[in-house]
Amino acid sequence: MVGDAGRGLECQKIMDGKESNANYSNKIVIPSCCLKARASDPELVSKCHSTVVSGWFSELRSCSEKSGKRMYFNNPMWPGEAHSLEVEKILYQEKSEYQEVLVFESSTYGKVLVLDGIVQLTEKDECAYQEMIVHLPLCSIKSPKTVLVVGGGDGGVLREISRHSSVELIDICEIDKMVIDVSKKYFPELAVGFEDPRVQLHIGDAVEFLRHAPRGKYDAIIVDSSDPVGPAQELVERPFFETIAKALRPGGVLCNMAESMWLHTHLIEDMISICQETFKSSVHYAWASVPTYPSGVIGFILCSTEGPPVDFKSPINPIEKLDGALNYRRELKFYNSEIHMAAFALPSFVKRAVSCL
Repeated sequence: MVGDAGRGLECQKIMDGKESNANYSNKIVIPSCCLKARASDPELVSKCHSTVVSGWFSELRSCSEKSGKRMYFNNPMWPGEAHSLEVEKILYQEKSEYQEVLVFESSTYGKVLVLDGIVQLTEKDECAYQEMIVHLPLCSIKSPKTVLVVGGGDGGVLREISRHSSVELIDICEIDKMVIDVSKKYFPELAVGFEDPRVQLHIGDAVEFLRHAPRGKYDAIIVDSSDPVGPAQELVERPFFETIAKALRPGGVLCNMAESMWLHTHLIEDMISICQETFKSSVHYAWASVPTYPSGVIGFILCSTEGPPVDFKSPINPIEKLDGALNYRRELKFYNSEIHMAAFALPSFVKRAVSCL
């Protein structure tokens, strides 16, 4: 039973972008229970939203167009479960050209950023994701100089890259400017990354940006994308990885968000197989604990192109002892060299389920 963890979910079969968007509306619908409560207590308007019922946030509920019966909490990649957070106050809600953006103050995790009903980060545990997705690749190569970030509009990845003094250029391609503006207002401790003079911001489609990137331009590319449902599914397919490989120098590295090993072994296996064929050098899977992500963990795929060999499991560019980090409140909260090496230790069921590892 353990060896089949994640296989019963059939995540590949329902990730066509249709079921995931079923019954989803751009219009914010306040639940009837909230309307009744608001009528009796106007102050409760600060907690009313389609994802907030009786003061608790959960992912939006939607159902399949085909059956009209099976219920999901917005994203079919984790059917049958939802993580709820107690809401103190809704701080921001607006629909951008691409998605609904919600920010609320939670009672235990600080401020929370939600896109299309799915938690992207919280103040309390964002450090685990941001630090790992950056330092796993950048601490595995000597003196990285040019880095591209795909997505990452909250600025947290930029904040972590800026710790590396060898870096000379940080390109970031984010499609939704509203995410950047909201993060600068409500998450300044992450958005501080945009203040680094090495950062060059590009608003637009990352796939198109990479198609026009000069061959071999980057030492490292970090893909901080949303879950691969609907349009974002393109970011886990072969053509996208091929454009990344072309944009990396020989021995350049990629770190790509790669979902949960508890839920998505089919997807992880597909991504690793594609990367092994595309990058033709080191390809590894690592993971970290992030309590507010589905199943409490998130994975990363790390790849290097042909050229100088990269041993991702043994960091050669230590970053935890930064001069003046404590004085400038820039000390690391999660990552260290021991965590780096431990991140590649995989449970037995993952090794069995993902045969290409």
